[in-house]
Amino acid sequence: MAYPDKAVRVPRLFYTDHYELPLPPGHKFPIEKYRMLRQLLEADGTFALESASLAETATIELVHDPEYVRAFVEGRLNEQAIRRIGFPWSQGLVKRTLASVGSTLAATREALTWGWGGTLAGGTHHAFRAEGSGFCVFNDIAVAIAWLRAERGIRRAAVVDLDVHQGDGTAEIFRDDADVLTLSVHCKNNFPLRKQQSRIDVELDAGTEDDEYLRRLADVLPKVSEFRPEIIFYQSGVDGLAEDRLGKLALTLAGLQNRDREVMKMARESGVSLVITQGGGYADPIRLTAEAHANTFRAAREILRRGKEITE
Repeated sequence: MAYPDKAVRVPRLFYTDHYELPLPPGHKFPIEKYRMLRQLLEADGTFALESASLAETATIELVHDPEYVRAFVEGRLNEQAIRRIGFPWSQGLVKRTLASVGSTLAATREALTWGWGGTLAGGTHHAFRAEGSGFCVFNDIAVAIAWLRAERGIRRAAVVDLDVHQGDGTAEIFRDDADVLTLSVHCKNNFPLRKQQSRIDVELDAGTEDDEYLRRLADVLPKVSEFRPEIIFYQSGVDGLAEDRLGKLALTLAGLQNRDREVMKMARESGVSLVITQGGGYADPIRLTAEAHANTFRAAREILRRGKEITE
């Protein structure tokens, strides 16, 4: 993949918070982080922010069981399935979910043209083929890979999942697919209780700090390059922050930013298109989560624009 000159390009990012997701008082999911992130990036003035379109259910069914897709969209999932997802069902949830997949598809198209693309949503890596889990309904990254295969003839993809929780749904979906490398770097003693088998799993102890985290990451990133993917999806969850309520690691904002830079330099030096999705983030205060997510896209604008002149 030859990266075009980015000197005069304003990167486009896709958001979903134009669709409201009604949650009951006291719900632990910090839905406000999405709007906070968009506002931070709008204030930077260096990105073009565009609202995401709804993904078509036929595209989602390239990965997910059609009956599961229809039952969710029509509000027919049973109470146990809804409880496993973690959100109360509503039309707002349907639209927000379809927009989340749509935003990742839009970011993927952007990456094919410009070398990288990003969404201020997505990264819903706990969704399996026929059920959701952990605030994830459909697996947007898996859907994007299936769409690339069906529409663009791309076969070989890598998923670099650096959320603090293992990307169990993604791992299971691609378990027997030799053309998809799944890498998950996550906290060992954290959700999900029952882990799946990624192609590469790096399990970290609770309390892991920046230096150890970055060392372990540096050990495995070359394996992504060696796989020679045609495209890389980066699930850039920021719930590894020390202040995160659900994370259990002890990373700093600077450590997360260095993490992002290493992934982006690897992709850039490999000449491979990169799609950046969000992931988890539940910091107290939540503004730290929004700032960490914003830093990911700021790093992308710097590194993926300047390319191989980045040597530090």
